[in-house]
Amino acid sequence: MGFFIRALHNHIGELHAQQFSRHSSSNSFIVYRGQGLSGMDFDELVKTPGGLLSFNNFLSTSLDREVSLIFADSNQSDPNLIGILFEITINPSASTTAFANIRDVSYFKGEDEILFSMHSIFRIGTIKQIDGNDRLWQVELTLTSDNDPELLALTEQMRKEIYPHLDGWNRLGMLLIQLGQLDKAQEVYNTLLGQSTNDREKATIYNGLGSVKTAQGEYKDAVAYYQQINNILQKILSPTDADLTISYKDNGSVYTNMEYYSSGPSSHQKTLKIKQKTDSSIHLDLAANYNNIGLVYEHMGDYSNALSFYKTALEIKQKILPSDHRDLTATYNNIGSAYSNMGNYSKALSYYEKDLEICKNTLPSNHPNLSTSYNNIGMAYYNLKDYSKALSYLQKALEIFKKSRPSNHPHLANSYNNIGLAYSNMNDDSEALIYYQKALEICQKRLPTTHPYFVNLYNNIGLAYYNMRDYLKALSYYQKALEIGEKTFPSNHHHLATSYKNIGLVHDNMGNCLKALSSHQKALEIRQKTLPADHSDLATFYNNIGGTYSNMGDYSNALSFHQKALDIRQKALPSDHPDFANSYNNIGSVYFNMSDYSNALLYHRKALEVFQKSLPSDHCDLATSYNNVGLVYFNIGDYSNALLSHQKALKIWQEVLPSNHPDLAECYNNIGSVYFEMNDCLEALSFLKKGLNIKQETLSSNHSDLAQCYNKIGSVYDNLGDYSNALSWYQKSLNVEQKNLPLNHHDLATSYNNIGLAYFNMGKYSEALSSLQKALEIEQKNLPSNHPDLAQCYYKIGSVYDDMNDYLNALSFHQKALEIWEKAPPSNYLYLVTSYNNMSLAYFKMDDYLNAVSFSERALTILENSLPENHPNVLSVRRNLKYFKTKL
Repeated sequence: MGFFIRALHNHIGELHAQQFSRHSSSNSFIVYRGQGLSGMDFDELVKTPGGLLSFNNFLSTSLDREVSLIFADSNQSDPNLIGILFEITINPSASTTAFANIRDVSYFKGEDEILFSMHSIFRIGTIKQIDGNDRLWQVELTLTSDNDPELLALTEQMRKEIYPHLDGWNRLGMLLIQLGQLDKAQEVYNTLLGQSTNDREKATIYNGLGSVKTAQGEYKDAVAYYQQINNILQKILSPTDADLTISYKDNGSVYTNMEYYSSGPSSHQKTLKIKQKTDSSIHLDLAANYNNIGLVYEHMGDYSNALSFYKTALEIKQKILPSDHRDLTATYNNIGSAYSNMGNYSKALSYYEKDLEICKNTLPSNHPNLSTSYNNIGMAYYNLKDYSKALSYLQKALEIFKKSRPSNHPHLANSYNNIGLAYSNMNDDSEALIYYQKALEICQKRLPTTHPYFVNLYNNIGLAYYNMRDYLKALSYYQKALEIGEKTFPSNHHHLATSYKNIGLVHDNMGNCLKALSSHQKALEIRQKTLPADHSDLATFYNNIGGTYSNMGDYSNALSFHQKALDIRQKALPSDHPDFANSYNNIGSVYFNMSDYSNALLYHRKALEVFQKSLPSDHCDLATSYNNVGLVYFNIGDYSNALLSHQKALKIWQEVLPSNHPDLAECYNNIGSVYFEMNDCLEALSFLKKGLNIKQETLSSNHSDLAQCYNKIGSVYDNLGDYSNALSWYQKSLNVEQKNLPLNHHDLATSYNNIGLAYFNMGKYSEALSSLQKALEIEQKNLPSNHPDLAQCYYKIGSVYDDMNDYLNALSFHQKALEIWEKAPPSNYLYLVTSYNNMSLAYFKMDDYLNAVSFSERALTILENSLPENHPNVLSVRRNLKYFKTKL
């Protein structure tokens, strides 16, 4: 093929010499070419009026405009192409570019074909529609002259850039690497290596192979090649020879990619010392070394030092290179990365966009560097919480990566991971998991098992499972991340704090409060070592500890830590920042758990106000805030406002969440509970079953959350008087709890209690008694002897004995209940009245009228002091007392 191309080029040159050797400057003429361009390529063309355009093949044109227009017009049948008619002005005397009229040798003689040799360069002129058709355009081009100043400058710069110190084949190999043609580059270098007998030549070839392996992500192989260069050059060069910097610099870069940080700085600093001795202060190699040292500092978490080295590199390059030079892109990227790691995402985005602008103008559309640019911009938008824009850029990056890299390249794994992050933050964790697993499969094949990247990836997978309420799987992945992090990072590294924080949150949700507190405290201790006392990141860790104390019922400590978080945010953030709302929500939740509903409502409303100002109307955090307000209204008995708040939450979640998301299930359950309290049992049942359907779809069949759903549905059937169905649901709840909970757990007591009452209402007293006594046995192990819940157990068992006409046992249990209620606060007077009434009725049924009258009088005295004289309860007890007295 190479022979044919050279022969064709030579033949065009011969014809050109024959046909145009006598042309003067006045003999300009016009040729035409009709073809299709993709929308993207056409957009790039429109953006560069006056710029240069090169065709990377032999260019066929025609003297006949109509023939070329037919070719251009034919592309309109393809919706992905735009028809282009190039009108090309040629001055043969101003250019030595080879072109020729080939009508006499062409198969299509009627086309009057003018054929240009490869890589002819033209200046772009006017671009205009043809006949007002927005899919058919004429583009005016002019063949560049040999003395075009811009073309001469560009040619000279490219000569300087494209490895002028290398011979032809080595130069071709490096050029192929720049173009992303890695397999072809490797083939060139392997051929050269087989022919080489000179050590210095071998060192150059090993450098090329090392560059190929680095680009392919084969870092171990790359290091092996660079080490061979070291071995050769150290034998033949002095310790300060500038050629040693080639090996040291590339070796350090590979160590950085492999994240062996302690080796990276050593290699780069050796390079910098040699360069400072041999170079002037302005030299591109010196800039490259500043850049590489910056990379190592960045990977070590020292972002301010990294940024300083990157900016020094940029200053050197800007003094030497034009503003749109491709070598600037790597430094723009690195500066953007440093700003991103420092939390300045807007600044990062501005540098990433500078990089992308240059890459789009200088690289082919499927070049790997473009995918890196799109990826970086996507992650900047991700950090700015604009997830839809982030996903758009990240998917562009992935498309290019797939075309330009091997299917198991580490960069592809990173792309999958980033898309997973975007989906996770758009509340589509099942889709996120698909991408995380793809990333994991690549990393497990390509990276050592202790590579730091696994820490990030396992944490992300753990978070997806956490969001899906699969806490055991989440914990498993978080612990894997921690184990690797402890082997890889220094003890005060922020990744370790993140792992401890994540593990703490899982333990919180699994009810392991002591383990959660320990993890959160470890996370806080790590961050306190590296951050100032008022740094906004510390607020997150204070909040997590506050949440754990709240779960433990230690509300004083909970409020203290949440207040610390709020104090930091008040100093560091604007008053309408969403993080303020999170603090208000946390404080509101503590007051809610303390049953201080007025303060709970106050703080949840504050949170809602901040979210309404700072977030779009369909944001999930806004829905959560409505939900919290609804829960407070529910607990103060304001069911109409509770329903309104939960419905607002539901509307948002239905718009932005997948139909099977756990938050939707909770919202359906909350609305169902409100309808239940409003005695609208059919609506309650409808919403509770919607919530249950989601949980059955997304959770394992014995997940503890299902037990709560079964219990609530059982309660609705109970209220409807459908005790058989109620019993069925209560037993489902009990079956799940028995698989998940210790034998003396309070929730088991609740289920035994519900089952006992269902049997009682069905008249099955022996079964009722059995279940209620199991509930009592559990509560006696967990509660102090005077706890009100024990009184309720005694009361219910006493009531069963009443209906079984076993009045002695009934009296015994009613007496135990009475002893607890007599010591209870006055606010519980109704329970005391109930106990007196129960005792009174039991004595009456045993014909002990004196005691019946005595206990009835005690009940009446309390009621007359607490209720209006005509209250139904007063009238009922007064009526019973009057009847009992007639029996004396």
